[in-house]
Formats: sequence, C-alpha cells, structure tokens
Amino acid sequence: MIKLKKWIVLAVVLLVFYYLFIKNIWVTLTIIALLYVALRMYKVYLRAKLIKTSSSKALFKKSELGLFIALVAKVAKADGRVQELEAQLISIMFDDISAIFPNKEKTRLILKEIFNEEKEIEGNTKALAHSLHELLGRNILKRRQFVGFLIQLAFIDNGIGSEEDKVLREIVQALHMSEDEYLMMLSKFENMSKNKQESMSEKEAYAVLGVSESDDNSHIKKTYRSLVRQYHPDIIKSQDKDDAYLEEATAKTQEINQAYSIIKKIKGI
Repeated sequence: MIKLKKWIVLAVVLLVFYYLFIKNIWVTLTIIALLYVALRMYKVYLRAKLIKTSSSKALFKKSELGLFIALVAKVAKADGRVQELEAQLISIMFDDISAIFPNKEKTRLILKEIFNEEKEIEGNTKALAHSLHELLGRNILKRRQFVGFLIQLAFIDNGIGSEEDKVLREIVQALHMSEDEYLMMLSKFENMSKNKQESMSEKEAYAVLGVSESDDNSHIKKTYRSLVRQYHPDIIKSQDKDDAYLEEATAKTQEINQAYSIIKKIKGI
C-alpha cells in the first residue's frame, strides 16, 4: 500500500513537471531549483535536530527512540532477566540507532544508560508508552513497527511468557492499538516460530548457519552473531518500509535462532 502511494505521488509530480516543461521551461527549472534548496535545508534541519537530541540523555529520553528503548528495557526484563539472545539483539539495535547520529559513540552510551536505568524501574511502563503515543500522533505504521519489534524481542528467547505478554498488552493499550490488532500480530510471530520448530532437522540447522559439525564452538558462535547482525529487523531502515519488511526480517532471524538453538543442544555450547 505504501509503495503504491509513493508511485502515485511520483506519477502526479512527473505529470505536473511535464506539463510545466511544455508550457514554460523556466518555471520548471525554478521549481526544481526550489525543491533542491528545500531538500538541502530540510537535511540541515534534521542533522541539527539529531545533534540536539543526542546532546544530553535528558533530551534523548523524551524522543521517540529514547522512549522506545525504555519500552525495550521493560519487555526484556519482564521475565526476570535479560536473556543472552535478547541482549545480542538489543546491542545490534543500539548500533542501528546510533549509526544515524553524528556522534555515534556518545549516542550508543546514552542508549545503553537509558536501557540500564529503565530495566530497574517499575510501574512507569504505561506512562512511557503514553508519551510515545503522543509523539507518534496519527502514525499508525510506526506504532505497529515499534510493537512488532517488541514482540520480536520477546519471542527471541523461546516464546512470550505471561509476564512479557502482560507488559506488551499494557504498551499496546497505551499506544491506542486494539487487542485484536495485537493478537493478530502475535499470531503471525507464533505461526512463524511454530513452523520453524516443527520442520527444522539437525542437518538443516547446520545448513542455515552455513557451518559444519566439525566446526568448533567459537566459529559457530561467531557465524551465528554475524548472521543475526546481517538479517535482523533494523528499527531505522523499517521507518520507510511496510509490514512485509519486519515480517520477512523476523522470519529469517527466527530461522537463524532456531538453527542455533538446535546446534547449541547438540554441541553443548
């Protein structure tokens, strides 16, 4: 749907440009020049906004990404502790987010501090989600993307437990998403996970990771981490993509995790 809208907008723009070009080439060139200048100014504005946001932890905590990381902490800690696979996915997420900021190292440190602080605080999940709801406005797609990432994080350590489900429902409600929409998203993840678990053999697990039975544990761990980094859902890249991107990336990540879990049991990693 989003891609279709983009093509329609592009077609209208090209039609307008074509009409202006036929009528008056100078008008067309002027419009193109103004659009270029506007685009450059917008990029300068965005960069200034990023610099300001990452200038302090207090400012970052109030931003969309800061509030999202706080909610990530709530989901990750919901079942008592942050599991190994959760920690790895969160670390990669920090890399994805900090990469768009001018000062990557400082931004990553801020993200880590927000996460570590929020995972120890109780009782503010609803307030955080409500603040994120206010910032998102009418952006329904971004709401689904944020919730999709949180569900994906909860699923990574052998499915969603009752406490994780409780936290997710609290977040969904504060984001003004319906229970039916949440259950539908949950069902997609459960079906993907179930299909992978029922169909993958030991031979297929080695093939998915691209390793062999003779490889040592260190090599297998390194390969697994590299694959997760390559195929994981990217919170930044997803901003201009539709639901299919998250579903495909999540399916591949789950396949990699399932393969690694099977090999871990075999080799005692």
